Amino acid sequence: MGKKGIILQHVISALVENRAGTLSRVSGLFSRRGFNIDSLTVGETEDPSVSRMTIAVTGEERVLEQIIKQLEKLVDVIAVRELETSCLKREIILIKIGADEKNRQAVLEIAAIFRARVVDVSQSTITVEATGNLEKLNGLLLLMRPYGILELARTGLVALERGTNVLSVKKN
Repeated sequence: MGKKGIILQHVISALVENRAGTLSRVSGLFSRRGFNIDSLTVGETEDPSVSRMTIAVTGEERVLEQIIKQLEKLVDVIAVRELETSCLKREIILIKIGADEKNRQAVLEIAAIFRARVVDVSQSTITVEATGNLEKLNGLLLLMRPYGILELARTGLVALERGTNVLSVKKN
């Protein structure tokens, strides 16, 4: 957690009812407060009636605290918590790179260094898939840019706290 007035990236995890309109109500709280959502990932949990939202936002902590309090009041929200900075964070990225005979080997070597999997190959392109934290994926992108990124898709952040801390349906 940052000090008041300092703008930091925050990761919020929320368990919500898995039903129509929930995403709209949750994201609406952020937009009404002027918070841009950097990343929003939603998926079903082990219980099909519950979804986990992972929301990455950048902003002042005092405003974020107000948003979390308002989220807790929404009927669809079961539990919400800001995750510690040491939480496990992952994202998946697909990158289609221009790769001809001259640069194909270099692209494959970069992919191997980042443990990216080659998922498609054509005569003029290679598509790789990589999983990791933001720093790793941005490093991969930086090294692939000179070869020509033709297309790019990212999943958005997913995160869980380390150790025994669990965000569960039961109020913590």
